[in-house]
Amino acid sequence: MSPLTVSGSPHVHTEQSVSKVMYGVVYSLIPAMLVSFYFFGLAAILVTLTAVVSCLAFEYVIQKYLIKGPTTIGDGSAIITGILLAFNVPSSLPLGMVVIGSAVAIGMAKMTFGGLGKNPFNPALVGRVFLMISFPVQMTSWPKPTAFSTQLTDVVTGPTPLDVLKGGLARGESVSEIMPQIPEYVNLLMGNMGGSIGEISALALIIGGIYMLVKKIITWHIPVAYLGSVVIFSGIFWLIDPTYYVDPLFHLITGGLMLGALYMATDMVTSPMSPTGMLIFGVGCGVLTMVIRLFGAYPEGVSFAILIMNAFVPLINRGFKPKRFGEEVKHG
Repeated sequence: MSPLTVSGSPHVHTEQSVSKVMYGVVYSLIPAMLVSFYFFGLAAILVTLTAVVSCLAFEYVIQKYLIKGPTTIGDGSAIITGILLAFNVPSSLPLGMVVIGSAVAIGMAKMTFGGLGKNPFNPALVGRVFLMISFPVQMTSWPKPTAFSTQLTDVVTGPTPLDVLKGGLARGESVSEIMPQIPEYVNLLMGNMGGSIGEISALALIIGGIYMLVKKIITWHIPVAYLGSVVIFSGIFWLIDPTYYVDPLFHLITGGLMLGALYMATDMVTSPMSPTGMLIFGVGCGVLTMVIRLFGAYPEGVSFAILIMNAFVPLINRGFKPKRFGEEVKHG
């Protein structure tokens, strides 16, 4: 009798296959993708296509010629990595840098560990952080949204709402003096603000998140714990001093919070397996995000928070692992 081999996550517990789950995530990203194409135009389309194609190419080449095993580019995971990498960079990022980010995301963060199910860190976030550290000027030049723009050069750039807030507080301005410089909340919700390609529209991301919940691609635990801890943490400081700390709604609909909470933190490979572990993971992501936003040098903390919590997932899984099938429950 051959031994039973248990592979790394994701462990599918339903009739859905890994590829169905992955393509379900791709479909859920369509609303945010369309919004990004509307506000950033041709540049966003080219960055997204470049990221997806290069991620597919790197995964195929590595599996075919280095690992020399079966190729899995058809399962959809490389497509998701490409889209999420594009969603985490400005639309003005040179395409050569997008290719470099794809190489890091697939080659370093994913295939080095053996491919899907074995990588401890979210590949797209690893690629994004690598680009941010290596090319800080290009990664912090945010094109202003212009409907149906076909312009690829001489793009007008400006700060993101989080940049405006952080800069104003550093100059000694109060929140009431800073907020008139920031688009109204309706515009922030719809996506009419500067930022990375896929993070600008909280509404489009929420629509995609609801789709994933309905299709049972993700569960509510991580998003609710993540967003809830952000609301509580930021709300406490806002109530203490509203002249220096902005209200929780601002934090929810700006930056990469919705993208991170709904798509990056819920990555089935790099997040905990049990519901309790997911809640702990989500709270950790939320608290770290707000610590960085409020007290750190960077105006945004989503990427760093999720990657830090990815490192704790093995410990969380060890401490809060699901009960084995048939295990006797102890009472008293």
